[in-house]
Amino acid sequence: MYQALYRSFRPETFESILGQEHIVKILKNQIDTATTSHAYLFCGTRGTGKTSTARILAKGMNCLAPEGGRPCGVCENCVSIKNGTFMDVIEIDAASNNGVENIRELRESVKYPPVAGRCKVYIIDEVHMLTGGAFNALLKTLEEPPENVMFILATTEVNKLPATILSRCLRLDFKRIPERQLKDGMRKICDQLGIQVEESALGLICANADGSVRDGLSLLDQCISGGGKTVSRDEVLELIGASGEEVLMELTDYVTGGQVARALVLLNRLLADGKDVRQLMKDWIEHYRCLLMTKYIKNPEEVLNLSAENVERIRSQSQRLSLPVINNSILELSKTLTDAKWSTQPRVLLELAIVRLGSGDGAEVGFSQRMAVTPRRVAAAQNADDGGAAVNTSGAFKPAGGAAGNLSVDEAAAGNLQGTDDLPPWEEPAGQWISSPETSAAQGTPAEQDASSARRMATTQEATADQEITVAQETSAPPSAAAQSDEPDEIEALDLELEDLWFSIFDDPSVKKGSFLLLRMGSKLRKVTDTAFFVEANNNVTRDLLKSNEPLLSQLMEQRVGRKLQMRLEEEETTSEEDDKIKRAQELAKSIEDKLGISVEVR
Repeated sequence: MYQALYRSFRPETFESILGQEHIVKILKNQIDTATTSHAYLFCGTRGTGKTSTARILAKGMNCLAPEGGRPCGVCENCVSIKNGTFMDVIEIDAASNNGVENIRELRESVKYPPVAGRCKVYIIDEVHMLTGGAFNALLKTLEEPPENVMFILATTEVNKLPATILSRCLRLDFKRIPERQLKDGMRKICDQLGIQVEESALGLICANADGSVRDGLSLLDQCISGGGKTVSRDEVLELIGASGEEVLMELTDYVTGGQVARALVLLNRLLADGKDVRQLMKDWIEHYRCLLMTKYIKNPEEVLNLSAENVERIRSQSQRLSLPVINNSILELSKTLTDAKWSTQPRVLLELAIVRLGSGDGAEVGFSQRMAVTPRRVAAAQNADDGGAAVNTSGAFKPAGGAAGNLSVDEAAAGNLQGTDDLPPWEEPAGQWISSPETSAAQGTPAEQDASSARRMATTQEATADQEITVAQETSAPPSAAAQSDEPDEIEALDLELEDLWFSIFDDPSVKKGSFLLLRMGSKLRKVTDTAFFVEANNNVTRDLLKSNEPLLSQLMEQRVGRKLQMRLEEEETTSEEDDKIKRAQELAKSIEDKLGISVEVR
């Protein structure tokens, strides 16, 4: 009967184990120096060699070869252990033998000495499946087994083992196999079988194996089961239900170009052809990663595991996309993939993600994304200074005579239409955050003064949690009643809305810390005046954090607005209706106390 590849090419000596050099070094040294432990715990993900290493360790304990070369893999005992006929190596599947009675039988059998070898070895696979009573029954035997008895426990879920078991074993953690080592091992197997596999196909198999040798060999086994002597990348894509780079590039072009209808039609065609929707999400996220890598790495062939032709195609596409677009797309698709794991309709979630990304309504990913130039911002800049700029279909700011670049509103308003492709997005020149009519008109070059005049034309609407940055013309409405109170006049012109101004503080890379993440989500900037900025906290924890970080927040706000402002916490004010209710309740409580002599507390 035909044996699967992962069984036919199971390692028989320490030298043939892939990617576990740290474990091989420990076990070989212990065998050579006769310092082996009485109990081992092999833990790690599936297909990383736990059971195979346990069998090799059992061979090393019973090998007939001279010291220093055990196990040899060819002596009588090694061959017998390989075939599963060696009486002193007992393998137990804890998934089907997980009761107390099974452990009692094991305790009785360990009393007998080895029959054919030097050491009796018990290999208990999937040991986390044992019941609580079975673990308790095993404790004493595991702690002090008879002489020449060894226990090897193997599990994929070490977190389910009680601490009493962990403390009695020498724990060895098996790592996922690196793709390069897995590819080298599978290439040798293909050479032995006379199978020619394309490098890109082999790389795709190893990438989908996710560090598991058994998963990789199972995929390879499926690929060569068709009877052919060659395996191509297209065959592997068809087998695993993945999509090629050409389709993903086309889908990305549609989404970034705002062609939502075409993107949805393409998605329908892919799913009709039998593509798995969750696998498509994974492939699309990987494609955006390729776009990110080619944007900043000169020779990304080894990093991406793609052909030179595909790398050049991806590089060409990445040059047309800005970092905020790639960043937003990766986060949006990752969130969709997470939600799809628990949904019965993952296709609907992917279609919604396409609509959000194609229409520009994707989830905000921080200040750098919110600062991406939108058509309305560009239109406002063109009204301030007509520099011949145009807006492409993806909403990016495109100079009339050059490649698309990410220009701030200040640069656009000043007529500075030079491309910024030579700078990473986070190194682009930053504009003035907040400008007052008195200070901005008296500073800078004529171009900067024009930009400042354009900024003074922009006003802000009421801040909301999901509202994007909006630019409107300056109005001459009289100040509100709140502005005419004892508080100083509010600053008239803001380049950013209050929410974006507040969030920009926490994007400062020099102040990244845990408390700032809480502040970012649990507080709001309500207004900014000439002397103070007013912040509202959603809860008491956030309020305490605001108070403790007040000096740093004031310093960062000063950097944004160009003047020293004091932070003030806004208190919730009770309405007049609530005051009336409280007053009536107090009067009623006093009346009850006077008539009945019962004290009533009003809360």
